[in-house]
Amino acid sequence: MDNSPTQLWIMRVCFLGLSLLIMFFHLLPLDSVPRRWAPPDLLIAFVFAWALRRPDYVPILSIAGVMLMADLMFQRPPGLLALLVLMGTEYLQLRFAGLKDASFAGEWIAVCIVLVAIMVANRLVLALLAVQQAPLGLTLMQLIMTISIYPLVVLITQSVFGVRTLAPSDSEARATRA
Repeated sequence: MDNSPTQLWIMRVCFLGLSLLIMFFHLLPLDSVPRRWAPPDLLIAFVFAWALRRPDYVPILSIAGVMLMADLMFQRPPGLLALLVLMGTEYLQLRFAGLKDASFAGEWIAVCIVLVAIMVANRLVLALLAVQQAPLGLTLMQLIMTISIYPLVVLITQSVFGVRTLAPSDSEARATRA
């Protein structure tokens, strides 16, 4: 695997392109009647998958910019979900040392806990500020679908984009070169 600066920037641009593609398809007017179900939040799932595997591919400023743009494009309160996702990503990255030794099930449980915390915090802040929210059923449906699709997102991240966790030897080589 190439750990050159060119590869690093290519993957960063790839992440931004993937984020824009997800937003584009989310905004397409495919149906004129309101849905009775909520799709998974693929953007958050990909942010977590990429950030846990290669944090150098998704720097904090790119996550903040992508999530803030998503807040603006999806007409959500600007910055709230972006801040919560940033906090969740940082929490997961701080705990990543423990997750390296754990199986995928441990990672999935940690991501599930963070997703639930983000949903609860988002709803609490919006309730405190008396902002109109989506029904709780739709929010729970989106949370459950995001949790259930996370393994598929990780599979796509690893097989299609080649974003894999660095082996200990790669980490040591990268640290000595930097």
